[in-house]
Amino acid sequence: MKPKIVSLEEFLPIREEIEAKGEKLVFTNGCFDIIHRGHARYLAAARALGDYLVVAVNSDRSVRAIKGPERPITPEDERAELLAALECVNGVVVFDEEDPYRVIRSLVPSILVKGGDWPLHK
Repeated sequence: MKPKIVSLEEFLPIREEIEAKGEKLVFTNGCFDIIHRGHARYLAAARALGDYLVVAVNSDRSVRAIKGPERPITPEDERAELLAALECVNGVVVFDEEDPYRVIRSLVPSILVKGGDWPLHK
């Protein structure tokens, strides 16, 4: 069984396999600091849009930059492991930037999913 938690560089060949099979890669990202049922529902709905769901998780450093010095509550390795344990999640990548643009540009997902709390245009 392939590990679900990989670096961006390790995920690139997986992305090529997905594309070669003609499958749709679904991408989402977030801090997922305190995972709750809303996250589980959101991720299951995202996975239903395609064949493979990859979740990019903000590193501890980037969560602090976004949400302040008291966050995250849950360390990045635990957040990544919890997400990877969900059946609907096929892959998890931890990233260090405050926004996921570099990851998105590298992966070029078929479908990009964001929660309703984010505007369409920044």
